[in-house]
Amino acid sequence: METVDLRGVTCPSNYVRARLALEPLAPGDEIEVLLDAGEPLQNVPRSLRDDGDKVLALTADGDHYVMRVRKGEDPGGW
Repeated sequence: METVDLRGVTCPSNYVRARLALEPLAPGDEIEVLLDAGEPLQNVPRSLRDDGDKVLALTADGDHYVMRVRKGEDPGGW
């Protein structure tokens, strides 16, 4: 499973980088994302859920959080 380390990355860049990591994956594939507490922890999971992805786990690991995300179905264009 790919791990995307977004510790130290500020909003909204951390969401954009998470989205870009999910983009080439097939629906149902999973990645692990490392996030800081605070705004990243509040905003990134919510934004990914709003996009149709599924947050499978969100756990504390020392001074950061580990989020496991499953890519949702592709929306099929605009």
